[in-house]
Amino acid sequence: MRCAWIQHVPFEGAGLISEWMAARGYAFERIALWDGDALPDPASLDLLVIMGGPMNVDEESAYPWLQAERRWLQSVLAGDVRVLGVCLGAQLIARALGARVFRGPVQEVGWFPVTRVAGVRHPVGDALPASFDAYHWHGDTFELPAGAVHLASSALYAQQAFAVGDRVVGLQCHLETTPASAQDIIDHTDFTPGPTIQSAEAMMADPARFAALRPILFDLLDRLSAC
Repeated sequence: MRCAWIQHVPFEGAGLISEWMAARGYAFERIALWDGDALPDPASLDLLVIMGGPMNVDEESAYPWLQAERRWLQSVLAGDVRVLGVCLGAQLIARALGARVFRGPVQEVGWFPVTRVAGVRHPVGDALPASFDAYHWHGDTFELPAGAVHLASSALYAQQAFAVGDRVVGLQCHLETTPASAQDIIDHTDFTPGPTIQSAEAMMADPARFAALRPILFDLLDRLSAC
């Protein structure tokens, strides 16, 4: 399995995804767009992970590589590559597929419940429990891309997970978060706690929340890699 992941800022790593790759024996090449790394030939990939970042999909003047990434992603999505997009990654998939990405109602930061869409079955999406606590750090959202299957939502954001066919999955929430990766984002981000923005202490208080993400993510990635 030829695997790679796109990193948009140095303080948002792949977290538990890297642990899954190591456990399955897959090499996992990092493509650091913020550091000038080149995008690979889509034909060289079996599995691509697109991680998050504090920017939005339209900040091309500040981040010129965003436009090239979106065009490249259209080529990736037109092929047979298995793709997982997380947060900004999910938004980039939605935009590449022609959906609108826009500002959400409020910021959703911290641990909030995510609920599966009732009655929807999907070979990869079935890895998601009926309801679970997920880690969130976002203020943008998107329309469901044409032909996509809506998999999950939260009280604040309708679009928390979707799939396009069996090989493309977008997650607005973060299933890959570890205590270390959460702390990295906290340390590099200015935020003011409020009703929908938890304090750093609240986000880091319960290690069991982080541990509970591992089997969900591993099951999802096992299903995605098998498609």
